[in-house]
Amino acid sequence: MGSSEKRSKDAMSDIPTFSGENLQKNLKVIQNSRTFLSIIAGVLAGISGFTGLTGFVFYFVVMLITSVGLIAKAGFSADLYFDSWNRVLFDGFLGGLMSFVLFWTYPFGSRSLVVTLVL
Repeated sequence: MGSSEKRSKDAMSDIPTFSGENLQKNLKVIQNSRTFLSIIAGVLAGISGFTGLTGFVFYFVVMLITSVGLIAKAGFSADLYFDSWNRVLFDGFLGGLMSFVLFWTYPFGSRSLVVTLVL
């Protein structure tokens, strides 16, 4: 009977606990980082003249680099700051896509307008 009590006590100590406020703050940092980098990537893609699939590939490469950077910032131990690795890798991954497309098309259109006016 003593060993079953010990097992249940060990099982209870293995359950990770997170502060709700800290977890929300960490998720908000991820969301803000991804949105900001989506805007920057959109402007760079527009200025560079990426069109079609090339622009979307550029976005996904930037988001992949962002995920690696966020994991590195967490010291490669995301379990201490988030409830799962998926939160770091994929949370907000597609959420910044609309911002990317908006800021991708505006500089691209402006670039085309400038080239037309100069010629």
